[in-house]
Amino acid sequence: MPGVVTALDVARRAGVSRSAVSRCFTAGASIAPDTRTRILAAAEALGYRPNALARSLITRRSGLIAVVLGQLDNPFYADLLARLAAALQTEGYRLLLFFASPQDAPDPLVGQILPYQVDGIVLAATSLTSGLADACAGAGIPVVLINRTTDRPTVASVTGANFEGGRLAARFLIAAGHRRLAYVAGATGASTNRDRALGFMEVLRETGLGPPVQVDGHYTHAAASSAARTLLASAEPPEAVFCANDHMAVAVIDTARTEFGLRIPDDLSVVGFDDAPQARWGAYALTTVEQPVVAMVAAAVTLLVSQIEGRPVAMHQEVVGGALVVRATARRPASGIIRNGDREIWRPAP
Repeated sequence: MPGVVTALDVARRAGVSRSAVSRCFTAGASIAPDTRTRILAAAEALGYRPNALARSLITRRSGLIAVVLGQLDNPFYADLLARLAAALQTEGYRLLLFFASPQDAPDPLVGQILPYQVDGIVLAATSLTSGLADACAGAGIPVVLINRTTDRPTVASVTGANFEGGRLAARFLIAAGHRRLAYVAGATGASTNRDRALGFMEVLRETGLGPPVQVDGHYTHAAASSAARTLLASAEPPEAVFCANDHMAVAVIDTARTEFGLRIPDDLSVVGFDDAPQARWGAYALTTVEQPVVAMVAAAVTLLVSQIEGRPVAMHQEVVGGALVVRATARRPASGIIRNGDREIWRPAP
Protein backbone atom coordinates (compact mmCIF):
# COMPACT_ATOMS: atom_id res chain seq x y z
CA MET A 1 0.00 0.00 0.00
CA PRO A 2 1.51 3.35 -0.98
CA GLY A 3 2.62 5.61 1.85
CA VAL A 4 1.14 8.99 2.69
CA VAL A 5 2.51 11.81 0.57
CA THR A 6 4.25 14.39 2.76
CA ALA A 7 5.28 18.00 2.35
CA LEU A 8 8.88 16.78 2.02
CA ASP A 9 7.90 14.65 -1.00
CA VAL A 10 6.35 17.71 -2.63
CA ALA A 11 9.43 19.82 -1.83
CA ARG A 12 11.75 17.28 -3.48
CA ARG A 13 9.62 17.02 -6.62
CA ALA A 14 9.30 20.82 -6.94
CA GLY A 15 12.97 21.43 -6.11
CA VAL A 16 12.21 23.73 -3.19
CA SER A 17 12.59 23.67 0.57
CA ARG A 18 10.02 22.13 2.90
CA SER A 19 9.36 25.58 4.40
CA ALA A 20 8.44 26.86 0.94
CA VAL A 21 5.79 24.14 0.70
CA SER A 22 4.47 25.18 4.10
CA ARG A 23 4.28 28.84 3.03
CA CYS A 24 2.49 27.85 -0.17
CA PHE A 25 -0.36 26.29 1.79
CA THR A 26 -0.52 28.93 4.52
CA ALA A 27 -3.02 31.73 3.89
CA GLY A 28 -1.32 35.13 3.68
CA ALA A 29 2.25 33.75 3.68
CA SER A 30 4.79 35.34 1.32
CA ILE A 31 5.96 33.21 -1.59
CA ALA A 32 7.12 33.97 -5.16
CA PRO A 33 4.44 33.28 -7.81
CA ASP A 34 6.64 30.93 -9.88
CA THR A 35 7.57 28.96 -6.74
CA ARG A 36 3.90 28.65 -5.80
CA THR A 37 3.10 27.38 -9.32
CA ARG A 38 5.81 24.69 -9.13
CA ILE A 39 4.69 23.55 -5.69
CA LEU A 40 1.01 23.35 -6.63
CA ALA A 41 1.91 21.36 -9.76
CA ALA A 42 4.01 18.92 -7.71
CA ALA A 43 1.26 18.59 -5.10
CA GLU A 44 -1.32 17.86 -7.79
CA ALA A 45 0.90 15.25 -9.42
CA LEU A 46 1.56 13.47 -6.12
CA GLY A 47 -1.99 13.82 -4.76
CA TYR A 48 -0.76 15.77 -1.76
CA ARG A 49 -3.25 17.28 0.70
CA PRO A 50 -2.02 19.53 3.54
CA ASN A 51 -2.44 18.08 7.04
CA ALA A 52 -4.30 20.72 9.02
CA LEU A 53 -3.60 18.99 12.34
CA ALA A 54 0.14 18.82 11.69
CA ARG A 55 0.21 22.47 10.65
CA SER A 56 -1.63 23.50 13.81
CA LEU A 57 1.05 21.77 15.92
CA ILE A 58 3.73 23.75 14.12
CA THR A 59 1.99 27.13 13.96
CA ARG A 60 0.16 26.75 17.29
CA ARG A 61 -2.98 27.87 15.50
CA SER A 62 -5.99 25.72 14.74
CA GLY A 63 -7.39 27.90 11.97
CA LEU A 64 -10.79 27.64 13.70
CA ILE A 65 -13.05 30.48 14.75
CA ALA A 66 -15.88 29.71 17.17
CA VAL A 67 -19.15 31.49 16.37
CA VAL A 68 -21.83 31.50 19.07
CA LEU A 69 -25.40 32.03 17.87
CA GLY A 70 -28.71 31.97 19.69
CA GLN A 71 -31.08 31.26 16.80
CA LEU A 72 -31.18 30.46 13.11
CA ASP A 73 -34.94 30.64 12.55
CA ASN A 74 -34.49 34.41 12.22
CA PRO A 75 -33.29 34.91 8.59
CA PHE A 76 -31.12 37.84 9.70
CA TYR A 77 -28.83 35.46 11.59
CA ALA A 78 -28.79 32.90 8.79
CA ASP A 79 -27.63 35.66 6.44
CA LEU A 80 -25.09 36.92 8.98
CA LEU A 81 -23.69 33.41 9.46
CA ALA A 82 -23.30 32.77 5.73
CA ARG A 83 -21.47 36.05 5.19
CA LEU A 84 -19.31 35.54 8.27
CA ALA A 85 -18.28 32.06 7.11
CA ALA A 86 -17.34 33.39 3.66
CA ALA A 87 -15.34 36.32 5.08
CA LEU A 88 -13.45 34.10 7.55
CA GLN A 89 -12.70 31.57 4.81
CA THR A 90 -11.14 34.33 2.72
CA GLU A 91 -8.82 35.02 5.67
CA GLY A 92 -7.87 31.35 5.88
CA TYR A 93 -10.10 30.38 8.81
CA ARG A 94 -12.92 27.86 9.24
CA LEU A 95 -16.03 28.35 11.31
CA LEU A 96 -17.00 26.20 14.30
CA LEU A 97 -20.62 26.81 15.28
CA PHE A 98 -22.05 26.76 18.80
CA PHE A 99 -25.63 27.47 19.85
CA ALA A 100 -26.60 29.20 23.09
CA SER A 101 -30.12 28.94 24.42
CA PRO A 102 -31.53 31.71 26.64
CA GLN A 103 -31.01 29.39 29.60
CA ASP A 104 -27.30 28.85 28.94
CA ALA A 105 -24.89 30.12 31.57
CA PRO A 106 -21.53 31.39 30.28
CA ASP A 107 -19.24 28.94 32.07
CA PRO A 108 -20.52 25.65 30.54
CA LEU A 109 -20.27 27.14 27.04
CA VAL A 110 -16.68 28.19 27.68
CA GLY A 111 -15.99 24.57 28.62
CA GLN A 112 -17.41 23.46 25.26
CA ILE A 113 -15.37 25.95 23.22
CA LEU A 114 -11.92 25.87 24.83
CA PRO A 115 -11.04 22.20 24.08
CA TYR A 116 -11.09 23.00 20.35
CA GLN A 117 -8.22 25.48 20.80
CA VAL A 118 -9.95 28.03 18.59
CA ASP A 119 -7.98 31.04 17.40
CA GLY A 120 -10.82 33.47 18.05
CA ILE A 121 -14.49 33.79 19.00
CA VAL A 122 -17.38 35.74 17.49
CA LEU A 123 -20.36 36.17 19.82
CA ALA A 124 -23.67 36.91 18.12
CA ALA A 125 -26.15 35.45 20.62
CA THR A 126 -28.20 38.24 22.20
CA SER A 127 -29.38 35.88 24.95
CA LEU A 128 -25.97 35.59 26.60
CA THR A 129 -24.64 37.98 29.20
CA SER A 130 -21.21 39.57 28.85
CA GLY A 131 -19.82 36.90 31.19
CA LEU A 132 -18.94 34.62 28.26
CA ALA A 133 -16.97 37.38 26.52
CA ASP A 134 -15.10 38.09 29.76
CA ALA A 135 -14.34 34.39 30.33
CA CYS A 136 -13.01 33.90 26.80
CA ALA A 137 -10.94 37.08 26.89
CA GLY A 138 -9.60 35.96 30.27
CA ALA A 139 -8.45 32.71 28.65
CA GLY A 140 -6.40 34.72 26.17
CA ILE A 141 -8.68 34.11 23.18
CA PRO A 142 -9.50 37.11 20.94
CA VAL A 143 -13.22 37.93 21.07
CA VAL A 144 -15.47 40.16 18.99
CA LEU A 145 -19.16 40.79 19.59
CA ILE A 146 -21.39 41.34 16.57
CA ASN A 147 -24.92 42.74 16.68
CA ARG A 148 -24.56 43.27 20.41
CA THR A 149 -22.29 45.25 22.67
CA THR A 150 -20.95 45.41 26.20
CA ASP A 151 -19.61 48.05 28.54
CA ARG A 152 -16.48 45.96 29.13
CA PRO A 153 -13.39 47.90 27.92
CA THR A 154 -11.54 44.64 27.07
CA VAL A 155 -13.94 43.43 24.35
CA ALA A 156 -14.45 44.90 20.87
CA SER A 157 -17.90 44.95 19.29
CA VAL A 158 -19.63 45.80 16.02
CA THR A 159 -23.28 46.81 15.90
CA GLY A 160 -25.76 48.58 13.71
CA ALA A 161 -26.87 52.07 14.74
CA ASN A 162 -29.48 50.77 17.17
CA PHE A 163 -30.21 53.97 19.08
CA GLU A 164 -30.30 56.15 15.97
CA GLY A 165 -32.34 53.47 14.17
CA GLY A 166 -34.97 53.58 16.91
CA ARG A 167 -35.12 57.35 16.60
CA LEU A 168 -35.43 57.09 12.83
CA ALA A 169 -38.36 54.66 13.07
CA ALA A 170 -40.20 56.96 15.47
CA ARG A 171 -39.64 60.05 13.33
CA PHE A 172 -40.80 58.18 10.23
CA LEU A 173 -44.07 57.01 11.79
CA ILE A 174 -44.80 60.43 13.27
CA ALA A 175 -44.04 62.12 9.93
CA ALA A 176 -46.61 59.77 8.35
CA GLY A 177 -49.26 61.14 10.74
CA HIS A 178 -49.41 58.36 13.34
CA ARG A 179 -50.04 59.25 16.97
CA ARG A 180 -51.02 55.97 18.67
CA LEU A 181 -47.79 54.00 18.54
CA ALA A 182 -46.77 50.65 20.01
CA TYR A 183 -43.41 48.95 20.48
CA VAL A 184 -42.89 45.17 20.30
CA ALA A 185 -39.73 44.64 22.36
CA GLY A 186 -37.01 42.07 21.87
CA ALA A 187 -35.14 40.03 24.47
CA THR A 188 -35.02 41.55 27.93
CA GLY A 189 -31.47 42.63 28.72
CA ALA A 190 -30.26 42.51 25.11
CA SER A 191 -28.25 45.60 24.19
CA THR A 192 -29.93 45.73 20.77
CA ASN A 193 -33.41 45.89 22.28
CA ARG A 194 -32.35 48.37 24.93
CA ASP A 195 -30.82 50.83 22.48
CA ARG A 196 -33.59 50.58 19.86
CA ALA A 197 -36.19 51.19 22.55
CA LEU A 198 -34.28 54.14 24.02
CA GLY A 199 -34.04 55.86 20.64
CA PHE A 200 -37.71 55.25 19.86
CA MET A 201 -38.92 56.48 23.26
CA GLU A 202 -36.71 59.58 23.16
CA VAL A 203 -38.37 60.89 19.99
CA LEU A 204 -41.83 60.30 21.43
CA ARG A 205 -40.89 62.28 24.52
CA GLU A 206 -39.46 65.09 22.40
CA THR A 207 -42.68 65.35 20.41
CA GLY A 208 -44.92 65.21 23.47
CA LEU A 209 -46.61 61.93 22.58
CA GLY A 210 -45.61 60.14 25.74
CA PRO A 211 -44.49 56.51 25.98
CA PRO A 212 -45.99 53.99 23.55
CA VAL A 213 -47.74 50.82 24.58
CA GLN A 214 -44.98 48.22 24.92
CA VAL A 215 -45.37 44.45 24.72
CA ASP A 216 -42.55 41.89 24.88
CA GLY A 217 -41.92 39.81 21.76
CA HIS A 218 -38.62 38.28 22.95
CA TYR A 219 -37.24 38.36 19.38
CA THR A 220 -39.32 35.27 18.45
CA HIS A 221 -42.18 34.76 15.99
CA ALA A 222 -44.45 33.04 18.52
CA ALA A 223 -44.04 35.65 21.26
CA ALA A 224 -44.47 38.49 18.77
CA SER A 225 -47.71 36.92 17.49
CA SER A 226 -48.99 36.85 21.07
CA ALA A 227 -47.88 40.46 21.53
CA ALA A 228 -49.80 41.46 18.40
CA ARG A 229 -52.97 39.82 19.72
CA THR A 230 -52.66 41.77 22.95
CA LEU A 231 -52.18 45.06 21.12
CA LEU A 232 -54.84 44.62 18.46
CA ALA A 233 -57.52 43.28 20.81
CA SER A 234 -57.19 46.26 23.16
CA ALA A 235 -59.91 48.89 23.48
CA GLU A 236 -57.68 51.42 21.73
CA PRO A 237 -55.39 49.52 19.34
CA PRO A 238 -52.33 51.24 17.89
CA GLU A 239 -52.21 52.91 14.49
CA ALA A 240 -48.60 51.83 14.00
CA VAL A 241 -46.23 49.26 15.49
CA PHE A 242 -42.44 49.40 15.62
CA CYS A 243 -40.86 45.96 16.13
CA ALA A 244 -37.34 45.48 17.46
CA ASN A 245 -36.54 43.12 14.57
CA ASP A 246 -37.99 42.00 11.24
CA HIS A 247 -38.69 38.48 12.51
CA MET A 248 -41.22 39.89 14.95
CA ALA A 249 -42.56 42.40 12.43
CA VAL A 250 -43.49 39.54 10.09
CA ALA A 251 -45.34 37.85 12.97
CA VAL A 252 -47.26 41.05 13.72
CA ILE A 253 -48.23 41.42 10.04
CA ASP A 254 -49.37 37.78 9.80
CA THR A 255 -51.47 38.06 12.95
CA ALA A 256 -53.01 41.39 11.93
CA ARG A 257 -53.98 40.05 8.52
CA THR A 258 -55.17 36.54 9.33
CA GLU A 259 -56.71 36.96 12.79
CA PHE A 260 -57.99 40.54 12.72
CA GLY A 261 -58.62 41.06 9.02
CA LEU A 262 -56.54 44.24 8.96
CA ARG A 263 -55.06 45.74 5.83
CA ILE A 264 -51.38 46.65 5.92
CA PRO A 265 -50.70 49.61 5.85
CA ASP A 266 -54.23 51.03 5.44
CA ASP A 267 -55.38 49.90 8.88
CA LEU A 268 -52.02 49.37 10.56
CA SER A 269 -48.46 50.47 9.79
CA VAL A 270 -45.62 48.11 10.74
CA VAL A 271 -41.90 48.94 10.77
CA GLY A 272 -39.18 46.40 11.54
CA PHE A 273 -35.45 46.49 12.19
CA ASP A 274 -32.64 44.60 10.36
CA ASP A 275 -33.64 44.55 6.66
CA ALA A 276 -33.34 40.76 6.83
CA PRO A 277 -33.84 38.77 3.61
CA GLN A 278 -37.53 38.14 4.44
CA ALA A 279 -38.13 41.91 4.50
CA ARG A 280 -37.64 41.88 0.74
CA TRP A 281 -40.09 39.03 0.12
CA GLY A 282 -43.03 40.17 -2.00
CA ALA A 283 -45.65 38.95 0.47
CA TYR A 284 -44.30 41.36 3.10
CA ALA A 285 -42.25 44.13 1.41
CA LEU A 286 -41.40 45.29 4.91
CA THR A 287 -40.51 48.87 5.74
CA THR A 288 -37.54 48.52 8.07
CA VAL A 289 -34.40 50.05 9.54
CA GLU A 290 -31.40 48.50 7.81
CA GLN A 291 -28.52 46.76 9.49
CA PRO A 292 -25.75 46.71 6.84
CA VAL A 293 -24.64 43.10 7.32
CA VAL A 294 -21.82 43.20 4.77
CA ALA A 295 -20.15 46.18 6.44
CA MET A 296 -20.73 44.77 9.94
CA VAL A 297 -19.16 41.42 9.05
CA ALA A 298 -16.18 43.09 7.38
CA ALA A 299 -15.55 45.23 10.46
CA ALA A 300 -15.90 42.27 12.86
CA VAL A 301 -13.53 40.04 10.86
CA THR A 302 -10.95 42.83 10.63
CA LEU A 303 -11.08 43.36 14.41
CA LEU A 304 -10.79 39.63 15.12
CA VAL A 305 -7.96 38.85 12.69
CA SER A 306 -6.02 41.89 13.90
CA GLN A 307 -6.19 40.56 17.46
CA ILE A 308 -5.16 37.05 16.37
CA GLU A 309 -2.17 38.40 14.47
CA GLY A 310 -1.09 40.63 17.34
CA ARG A 311 -1.80 43.96 15.67
CA PRO A 312 -2.92 46.86 17.89
CA VAL A 313 -6.71 46.98 18.21
CA ALA A 314 -8.80 49.63 19.90
CA MET A 315 -11.30 47.81 22.09
CA HIS A 316 -14.33 49.90 21.32
CA GLN A 317 -17.83 49.69 19.97
CA GLU A 318 -17.87 50.17 16.20
CA VAL A 319 -21.25 51.40 14.98
CA VAL A 320 -22.24 50.88 11.34
CA GLY A 321 -25.21 53.03 10.36
CA GLY A 322 -27.99 52.00 8.00
CA ALA A 323 -30.93 53.64 6.25
CA LEU A 324 -34.67 53.36 6.81
CA VAL A 325 -35.83 51.36 3.79
CA VAL A 326 -39.32 52.24 2.61
CA ARG A 327 -41.45 49.44 1.22
CA ALA A 328 -45.15 48.63 1.58
CA THR A 329 -46.00 47.97 5.25
CA ALA A 330 -46.18 51.52 6.56
CA ARG A 331 -47.93 54.72 5.57
CA ARG A 332 -45.57 56.98 3.63
CA PRO A 333 -44.69 60.49 4.86
CA ALA A 334 -45.42 63.34 2.46
CA SER A 335 -41.72 64.13 2.04
CA GLY A 336 -38.24 62.77 2.62
CA ILE A 337 -38.47 59.59 0.52
CA ILE A 338 -35.73 59.35 -2.10
CA ARG A 339 -34.60 56.74 -4.60
CA ASN A 340 -31.26 55.15 -3.71
CA GLY A 341 -30.25 52.57 -6.32
CA ASP A 342 -32.92 49.88 -6.51
CA ARG A 343 -34.69 50.90 -3.31
CA GLU A 344 -36.37 53.83 -1.60
CA ILE A 345 -35.11 55.26 1.67
CA TRP A 346 -36.43 57.95 4.00
CA ARG A 347 -34.31 60.86 5.15
CA PRO A 348 -35.89 63.25 7.63
CA ALA A 349 -35.49 66.98 7.16
CA PRO A 350 -32.53 68.41 9.14
